[in-house]
Amino acid sequence: MSARLPALAAAFWWVSLTVMGFIVVPMLFQHLPTPAEAGRMAARLFTAQAWVSIACAVLLLGMSRSERMGAAAQAVDHAVLFVILGLLLALVGEFGISPRIVARENLKFWHSLGSGAYLGQWACAATVLWRVLRPS
Repeated sequence: MSARLPALAAAFWWVSLTVMGFIVVPMLFQHLPTPAEAGRMAARLFTAQAWVSIACAVLLLGMSRSERMGAAAQAVDHAVLFVILGLLLALVGEFGISPRIVARENLKFWHSLGSGAYLGQWACAATVLWRVLRPS
């Protein structure tokens, strides 16, 4: 079972980013009455997603250092750079970019930067998942 934990954590991270960013948030803007309402709700959801990302990345980093994980730790070690990069992107997005978007400060610039950071985090999570699932 412990050999599958990194794959589960990586899969949960990538799938949660995918569902939130590419399905849920676009549907908010499609179905809520105003873009302002959709934006407020999206901000809350992206905050929740940031904490999911942080938790998954920290869990993966912890597994990579655990001697009890054996081969699973080695699988995460092959992806540790992408785990750290994804974690940093989640932190920068939540604590650096998001407050500026919410404050509507140079909205086009910060929204573009936030979208890029989210896409980068999504790519990191996908890479982690791919490397963790790769047969040793």
